Amino acid sequence: MVAPLPRNSASAPARTLPFGTWPSRITADAVAAASPRLDGARFVGDEIWWAETVPEEQGRTTVRRAPRASVPGSQVDTLLPAPWSVRSRVHEYGGGAWGATPDGGLVFVEKSDQRVWLLSPGSTPTPLTPAVSGQALGGLCVTRGRVLAVREVLGEPVTHDIVEIPLDGSAADDIDRVTSLTAGSDFVAQPALSPDGSLLAWLAWDHPHMPWDRAEVRVRRLDDGEPAGRRVAGGASAALQPEWTADGALLYADDVSGFWNLHRLDPADDRAEVIAPDERDTGGPLWVLGSRWFAPLTDGVVAVRTRGRDELVHLSSGGVVTVIPVPAVGNLLVEDAAGTDVLVSGSPEDAPTGLWRIDLREPSRPSVHLLTGGRWHDEGVSPWVPLPRRFTVDGRHGVVHAVDFPPTHPEVQGPDDALPPYVVLVHGGPTAHAPGVVSPKTLFLTSRGIGVVEVNYGGSSGFGREYRERLRGRWGVVDVDDVIDVARSLAADGTADPARIAIAGGSAGGWTVLGALVASDAFGAGISRYGVADARLLAAETHDFEARYLDGLIGPLPASETVYLERSPLTHAHRIQAPVLLLQGEEDAVVPPSQSEAIRDALRAGGVPHAYVLYPGEGHGFRRSETVVDMVRTELAFLGAAFGFTPADVPPLDLDPTG
Repeated sequence: MVAPLPRNSASAPARTLPFGTWPSRITADAVAAASPRLDGARFVGDEIWWAETVPEEQGRTTVRRAPRASVPGSQVDTLLPAPWSVRSRVHEYGGGAWGATPDGGLVFVEKSDQRVWLLSPGSTPTPLTPAVSGQALGGLCVTRGRVLAVREVLGEPVTHDIVEIPLDGSAADDIDRVTSLTAGSDFVAQPALSPDGSLLAWLAWDHPHMPWDRAEVRVRRLDDGEPAGRRVAGGASAALQPEWTADGALLYADDVSGFWNLHRLDPADDRAEVIAPDERDTGGPLWVLGSRWFAPLTDGVVAVRTRGRDELVHLSSGGVVTVIPVPAVGNLLVEDAAGTDVLVSGSPEDAPTGLWRIDLREPSRPSVHLLTGGRWHDEGVSPWVPLPRRFTVDGRHGVVHAVDFPPTHPEVQGPDDALPPYVVLVHGGPTAHAPGVVSPKTLFLTSRGIGVVEVNYGGSSGFGREYRERLRGRWGVVDVDDVIDVARSLAADGTADPARIAIAGGSAGGWTVLGALVASDAFGAGISRYGVADARLLAAETHDFEARYLDGLIGPLPASETVYLERSPLTHAHRIQAPVLLLQGEEDAVVPPSQSEAIRDALRAGGVPHAYVLYPGEGHGFRRSETVVDMVRTELAFLGAAFGFTPADVPPLDLDPTG
């Protein structure tokens, strides 16, 4: 996976080579191999189970297991063999697609048919739900011998409810045996059953809001025949993640203060109290149904807090807050908790995503054990890893947060009279967050003499509600101005070559890429991965979860149609002068290929150098190993073509047209 590179002696002077041409041991194959995604983890008896993608097996998601007391290098078994793949299509982004029964059975959503299946020990999978066209299940809650799930049924209108699925297989051929438990909301998520099984709590919200705008926690008695239940939290604010404690109290996060803080509610009288209020977020945008930011323990709560950088804390029942030192500082999630044991996943600042077990019997002296990931497979990679530099820029709309990953190589340096090319990375969402950690894709570029900057533009999560709402009604303005202001800052302070700053992003980030190329000459090239080019087309074609997202980001239709037209990069594509690379998944249901193809046609008509790559079998985000390999190699070749350097280990890319 990693190409050998001769090492100079410690006393030998560094070689000088042009930026972008440096040889690197970080190959495209190594990037693909280091890029599996974790999709939940659970304590199951004396074992720990987790789901992860297998890029070399067409990106399928499997479930693996290891002994609870395992350490790196311990025996890891694959519980779910090929070709089975765990993946939900609810909201297209899925999540929460598996759980475990008390006797060690695996309950999972199979990607190909969206049915729920049961894999009992020593057996093969058997279906729990019937094959129903246009239906998806996800967000599973497998507890106390019961299976709850979020159900999405396509149609006019699309409907969502929480259902109970019999574990005995009686619903495999009888849809009527799947019991609906909720009603009255456009969207539902995060079902949670009380310890005695009498109360169901869940998250609910309605169009035109997204769950990070307005959402409520609802509770119902399962024996009273009232599926709508009652609201106990949220409504005007964005409540999140209901969780029951062992003594029957209800925990949840709510951003009524401007930050997602924990609350504890007594369901007997609906009285709630905030737990250790803080100007940091315990929570985030609910793009993926299985996301969890806290969990109750035998004593207190373990929770993630973030304000640009994640940390893990223990909140005791007596009000003592203890910071738990863990390697991960980005993408940190609390996957599960049992007694005083906790499973957390996340990304260290200088290594790939990992999974850790933490023993919190003594919170001031926690025991932290790495289970999988969390380190480079090749120990020789460490000298190549850049040290991230967090910084802010005084932008036109306020302070902008960013993270710089400078070119880093143990043996090669750039010429003294030259500045490096840079890539400004724009996260998707747009209500999302760049974690400020070194990803394999970033390392692929920085090790070759190309700097990378991640921008958390106005509208990003992780900095409280006020920062998150800076984009309200101004998508295509604030985000575009913020990335331009960061690029200008990189050029002004001598960090980057002003003529060789590129911009790259996917989905909503691709929208910002194209918008920045339209609005400014700050960027000499742009890379759009499944990016939005036409806001009106997106509003008409996208799936139900995001069907009204643009109401808040731009304005409601049809009253705001003129604004949609003005903001869309496709409208002004004739202003783009810099070369553009377009990458697209053929099966993308969130941002269909028609978006990339429309901007491709406009670039071709304008004579702008460009390339368009369509990946069969890929959706919104690339999962297959061969796709990831081709993507990183194509992007590097594109930067070389745009900025006039020859990368050390990829063939050149022809742009159409070439002049």
